[in-house]
Amino acid sequence: MNTANKLTLLRVAMIPAFLLVLYLDVPGANYWALAIFAAASVTDTLDGYIARHYNQITDFGKFMDPLADKCLVTAAMLWFVEVGQMPAWALLIVIVREFGVSGLRMVAADKGRVIAAGWSGKVKTAATMVCIIIMLLLPGQTVVNQICTAVIVLTTIYSGVEYFMKNSDILARAK
Repeated sequence: MNTANKLTLLRVAMIPAFLLVLYLDVPGANYWALAIFAAASVTDTLDGYIARHYNQITDFGKFMDPLADKCLVTAAMLWFVEVGQMPAWALLIVIVREFGVSGLRMVAADKGRVIAAGWSGKVKTAATMVCIIIMLLLPGQTVVNQICTAVIVLTTIYSGVEYFMKNSDILARAK
């Protein structure tokens, strides 16, 4: 197994550790969870760089890397919903967008077309990661939580709409 794939698996292993720290409710749990989340986020950047730079792109990595990202973000957002830092409808928007874009990519792949990550998707991912970090740093700040939730929802909707608009021909041909 190459280095990029090992980093992806490390990120997957960090997800239960991240949640365990939050559920144990030890002193400074949010900060420990923040450190784990930040380290997992860094592995995402690092494994992508290594895969591209050292030609370590594999089918496993193409499948597992985005799945690991979605699981990490969803785990954090589920925690925020559970503790009242984020409304469930906001998480639902994120999940629906992820399923929609993944489905669109599957249909496109069936038609012999690859849909690369667009700029708005990268902005959405970066904004979401930053907002999660802020929400872990400032757990009791209602206004901050509301602003972060709004940023996550708006970037998620924008990038989802953009993916579907740019690739509407795929769905038109899929009928």
